[in-house]
Amino acid sequence: MNKQSFITILLTVLMSMCGSKVSAYNLSVANSDGVIIYYEWANSEKTELSVCYGNGLSYSGSVVIPESVVYEGKTYSVTSISKYAFNKSGLTSVTIPNSVINIGESAFEYSLALTSIIIPNSVTSVGKNAFLGTAWINNQPDGVVYAGKVAYCYKGELPANSHISIKDGTIGIAPYAFYGCSGLTFVTIPNINQYW
Repeated sequence: MNKQSFITILLTVLMSMCGSKVSAYNLSVANSDGVIIYYEWANSEKTELSVCYGNGLSYSGSVVIPESVVYEGKTYSVTSISKYAFNKSGLTSVTIPNSVINIGESAFEYSLALTSIIIPNSVTSVGKNAFLGTAWINNQPDGVVYAGKVAYCYKGELPANSHISIKDGTIGIAPYAFYGCSGLTFVTIPNINQYW
């Protein structure tokens, strides 16, 4: 086979792959309310699950994420919400279980109707823009907004030479938490040695 034939075959194969959809999830299971939730593996051992977007399928209404899922006779703990999992969804409310420790980047971003989010203290890591553009974040009072034990962002305007104190018990600060806070000059962070 000459070089030109090889390149033609390779391009044909690549172009045929562009039209096919690749599954973005590993399994799907209906929760107790009958809502189908899509999951991907959260670890290489395939013992934990992360809620994910679901191959272009969108969530809407109210969703209660379970702490664990039984699939093909095995029980898996739900430990995270993947980045973009509920991005631009029609969710109005979501309940996150105590088993979840991580909420990924842009997980709920621009879910405009999302007004109610129950976030447990088990959450110790939140990605940037996780709640950007949601009604939930818009309804928070001005000041530091917390998601679980994470300082997620500062909402509101800060005058010049402002000081922020992070509350005791906080164990993380989300990326870009103080983005745009040009008046911020000083942040007091509590002693977090006990949490590490």
